[in-house]
Amino acid sequence: MAFYAGGWFRWRVHDVYPLLMALFRQLSTAGLLLGTLFFAFSLTPSLLPRPFVVQGIISGLSFTAGYGLGYAGYWLWAYLEFPFPGPRLERAVKIAATAVCVLVATVFLRQAWEWQNSVRVLMELEEVSGIRPFSIALIALAVFGILLFLVRLFHWTFLFLRRRLQPFLPRRVSNVMGIVAALGLFWALVDGVIFTLGLRAADNSYQQLDVLIQDDLEPPADPMKTGSAESLVTWEGLGGRGRRFVTSGPTGEDLSEFHGTALPDPIRVYVGLNAADTPEERAQLALAELRRVNAFDRSVLLIATPTGRGWVDPAAQDTVEYLHRGDVATVTAQYSYLPSPLSLLLEGEYGVDTARALFEAVYEHWTQLPVNERPRLYLHGLSLGAMNSDLSFDFYDIIEDPFHGALWSGPPFRSRTWRTVTNSRTPDSPAWLPRFRDGSVVRFMNQHVGLEEQGEKWGAFRIAFLQYASDPVTFFSPQTLWREPQWMREPRGPDVSPDLTWYPIVTTLQLFADIAVGGAPPGYGHEFAAEHYIDAWRALTEPEGWPDAEIERLKARFAAEE
Repeated sequence: MAFYAGGWFRWRVHDVYPLLMALFRQLSTAGLLLGTLFFAFSLTPSLLPRPFVVQGIISGLSFTAGYGLGYAGYWLWAYLEFPFPGPRLERAVKIAATAVCVLVATVFLRQAWEWQNSVRVLMELEEVSGIRPFSIALIALAVFGILLFLVRLFHWTFLFLRRRLQPFLPRRVSNVMGIVAALGLFWALVDGVIFTLGLRAADNSYQQLDVLIQDDLEPPADPMKTGSAESLVTWEGLGGRGRRFVTSGPTGEDLSEFHGTALPDPIRVYVGLNAADTPEERAQLALAELRRVNAFDRSVLLIATPTGRGWVDPAAQDTVEYLHRGDVATVTAQYSYLPSPLSLLLEGEYGVDTARALFEAVYEHWTQLPVNERPRLYLHGLSLGAMNSDLSFDFYDIIEDPFHGALWSGPPFRSRTWRTVTNSRTPDSPAWLPRFRDGSVVRFMNQHVGLEEQGEKWGAFRIAFLQYASDPVTFFSPQTLWREPQWMREPRGPDVSPDLTWYPIVTTLQLFADIAVGGAPPGYGHEFAAEHYIDAWRALTEPEGWPDAEIERLKARFAAEE
């Protein structure tokens, strides 16, 4: 048996070794060199700390991108018929290049943990003592192998199509048509099937699953609560996110205990995706529920646009209810079950119809109320919710009777107003904390600079952005493929590593990964701390009776929960 096992092992080695050598000979020397350079660059820090698995995937994608560019340069050299070295010299050059690649990769892998710690220190996280260089290298090689196979598959598809066209078309024309047809086939598969149909199918699947999932929450007994037996929105129609939204948060008793006086329950109205068939029907249902629970009698009315999954950040919602002593009514309507980063990157305006329908329904009724008797109206959204909230109205439609303001936290890079204002900022302000004109309409804040520091006079209509310099959702941009973004220039944000360096293509992949799987503690990245929401809501809505000492006491309460 031992002899057989040894023979099997020797057979395997003799069988695999020629295949590996054949594959090595096929690899481009220029591709290996540039790919290794990109691999090394990918180990440098980005905005958020990364676990080794994510690092391996980023490094594999970076190596593949560099290899592809190097191979393209080699092909162009051959196409222009420039001379090549002889076989012996070429083999020696490849061996030397491989040695250089191994050396460069080793040096950068040893440095990678220090770069990661440069990010972790800024975010008050524990430093890591080392990384897993072999694991990162193996994951990167696996990613490269998979992508190389897909490229080969595309090449085989092109050859097949070209052979089919050659009997009918001239050779050069059949080559061009073969490439076009192969590209069209692959693009239709990726965009039409995987992205669009895949997203819709996943969303529908989650929607059906949400109906079946039962949680341990009980419907409210209070008839004035959404989801109760008397509510126009059924308990099942709320969905999982909606049930948690209407049953969580501070109660009147919680507020009374903190403030030392009797206070009402805040009003929360939520319409789940399964509550009605169309965005317009869900919006009208939300309006009817608002009227049923007398939401327009409150002092503040908030239209909160949720994230892709229908989630409303408790740090934002609970704090505004404490600041206004429960005299707040909030309404939101779900539009998806997909995570916001997925919707944002692949289908950016997913959910705009629902946000617009809800705003129009609430705003139309609000404008019909007497000016002195209606509540102050504000908008809020986080991440994809911020972008959809921005797109829910048109300034020309509200200019005669504007609502009071909006707080948008973590605005995505695609956000219309955020992008316009940031590009039009005053020259002496950085891209990560813009100053727009005199600050009378639009202001920005982060964890160190408040809204009140952005100008002396703030008008009746106010837009506030809460953003952190280390937030990849806000500062990702496709243009980082070929140029350094302005937010990376000096002076940098206080939570951005000084070791972060822009590299073409590689930085884009790093930021993409930060959006998809990145994580940070509250107060950094895309995780917004309650204390910063308190400062934002206080400056934006100006609730009465809040001296600084009481604000600090409120912050301490939420800090204890975090």
